[in-house]
Amino acid sequence: MNDNPQRSITDVVHAYVRALNGADLDAIMALYAEDATVEDPVGSPPKVGSAAIRAFYAASTAMKLDVALEGEIRVTDRVCAFAFRVSLAHEGRTTTIRPIDVFEFDADGRIQRMRAYFGAPNIHH
Repeated sequence: MNDNPQRSITDVVHAYVRALNGADLDAIMALYAEDATVEDPVGSPPKVGSAAIRAFYAASTAMKLDVALEGEIRVTDRVCAFAFRVSLAHEGRTTTIRPIDVFEFDADGRIQRMRAYFGAPNIHH
């Protein structure tokens, strides 16, 4: 991936955070491969392909999200992991989720697989 003109993995993660904060569905989708999968949270049925992933993010970005990285992005080969905070107003109260996302990239530098690791202990009201 480093030899091709695509953005670096860390650039993709920063673009992802900006797109979530800006509720920019098209920018989010531009980061994903056409046949990508999203498992958010891990253990839920994966969203497979652009249409399913777009629907997932459309619901997410319909809420006003406040997203920020928490620590360094860990990168190895075509995989990265990063901790971040997602705050949103839901049912009259603010909820903060602190997941760790893992992105696997294809040869073109697009996200092929996304998995979000979090559970009840990582959700704060």
